[in-house]
Amino acid sequence: MSDADDTTPKAKNVPLPASSPEAPRIKTSDLPDVDDSAPPFYSGSDADQEFSALTPVQLFELNQGLFDETVPERPLIAPLAPMQSLRAEYEGGSVVFVKQIDWLIKNGFIGIRRAKGDAVTSAISVLEASQPMLEEVGFQRLVFEDFYDCLVSVINCIITPDASGRILTPAMLLETFNTPEVSNSIVVYLRLLASAQMRSDPDSYAPFLFNPELGDQMEVTDFCVNFVEAVGKEADHVQITALSRALKVNISVAYLDGRSADADGKVDFVEFQNNDEVDTDPVILLYRPGHYDILDKRSEDPPE
Repeated sequence: MSDADDTTPKAKNVPLPASSPEAPRIKTSDLPDVDDSAPPFYSGSDADQEFSALTPVQLFELNQGLFDETVPERPLIAPLAPMQSLRAEYEGGSVVFVKQIDWLIKNGFIGIRRAKGDAVTSAISVLEASQPMLEEVGFQRLVFEDFYDCLVSVINCIITPDASGRILTPAMLLETFNTPEVSNSIVVYLRLLASAQMRSDPDSYAPFLFNPELGDQMEVTDFCVNFVEAVGKEADHVQITALSRALKVNISVAYLDGRSADADGKVDFVEFQNNDEVDTDPVILLYRPGHYDILDKRSEDPPE
């Protein structure tokens, strides 16, 4: 049994943590290979450097370098912070990145929730409906039921007090997400759910499945095993599409990629629309090469 197996929840009711534990480290073995012959370039970048000429791996290294230099220790999900804090990381580097951040601020996105990225009854009903789909594509209930129970337990705490009589607040949810055995279980279940969605409707995804490292087209099953179910693999359009369809949520992704052709640094948004209800707000993510955070129009968490 691996160390990861020890983090699997053993009970249906997951207690809310009293304090935030140390955040888990990203597995570097799952990150893209880096060309050792190329010199590092994320420190002291030329402000006029043409970022559109950089390869995806170089862009990934640029952002990962900034993460390592500015925030060596970061929780899985951090409290809201002003977007100006992100801007400061790019000042003296890429002019295009700074312009794109300024464009986001000007358009109301003044906060960012760093990531290590409905109604309760409706959410749980969607999750309950997801279990048969996992079984239909070949996942045994024994494999996923503990992960499922962990996720549902967290959602239930929004309206049902835990053993200590506490209702889930935003601050407590933040602590919960930074509890490795809880957050790992949720991530695993959502990865399995995205995989099941793709396996159950292979024709919708097959034309878009390419090995991100080699560029070769892949079969749906092979792609799911290697790049959807595998923890630590980056999610791209295909995985986001599958998960948003399975959960029936809308997702909007802002691309801060240093490639804006607009003089004002206009940021492109990619919309994943899978819920037609008018009053349903999308989950808004900020993509930087190799990394996702959560965008917000607030710069700090509301008081408890």
